[in-house]
Amino acid sequence: MSLIELLVVIAISSLLLAMVLPALGGARESARGVRCASNLRQMAMGWMMYAGEHGDRAMPLAYWELKDIGSGPQIFWWGSHGTATDPPDHAAGFLAPYLESTLSASSVYECPNQPWETYRPQGPSRSITSTYGYNGYYLSPGKTPGWASSIGHRPWRRIADVEHPSSLFVFADALLGGFGGGLPMNTALLDPPMLYMGGQWRVNDSPTTAFRHRRHAQIAAADGSVQGHRAGALMEGWDAIGSVTVTNSPGYVPDWRRW
Repeated sequence: MSLIELLVVIAISSLLLAMVLPALGGARESARGVRCASNLRQMAMGWMMYAGEHGDRAMPLAYWELKDIGSGPQIFWWGSHGTATDPPDHAAGFLAPYLESTLSASSVYECPNQPWETYRPQGPSRSITSTYGYNGYYLSPGKTPGWASSIGHRPWRRIADVEHPSSLFVFADALLGGFGGGLPMNTALLDPPMLYMGGQWRVNDSPTTAFRHRRHAQIAAADGSVQGHRAGALMEGWDAIGSVTVTNSPGYVPDWRRW
């Protein structure tokens, strides 16, 4: 083979490689999106099963008060809080009886587009918990840490209370924005774009919906369906964190205008 022929072969090979690589990357991204949707669908089914065994009441986001946990650790929907020396206990979580998974890398609780070491883990144990958030703000206001003092008077929802289950967000891709340019932090809460404080609604400076699937967030609704949603507002453009809508309806807090 002459030098010219060799150069032609190399050029053609490079061209073919340049054409194939984007397609392979797109296929991998699509596969991760399918896995994420499957994770969310399983969690939504577990959420429904929990309600079925607890008088139709929506799963709490967390138990942290003495009347609920006694002297034990805080319990979140994904497991116990853990300590600096003890990892979270997955079996203590509200969803654990309904999911064949554990708190581990690449589990149902972890979005494949936000794998371990791409975010800062919340909690004292610095262990894997979840990169999905739960809409406790609407579904279990008095059992949602951080917000219970301001919205705890709102009703703890039953599944039958949900007027439009196909549009109410239950679980979604979630993150807290990176502080000071650092890695974002995982969070168990799907915080809405507006917060109720001092008897009125205010813009939330730190909503937690993460748009990490080609600028879409995967979200499971109360009817068990999962869809990708574009951002209506981005508060953390670098990390693609924000909210689907500018106001709380219809997905986050559908009845917010009646509070």
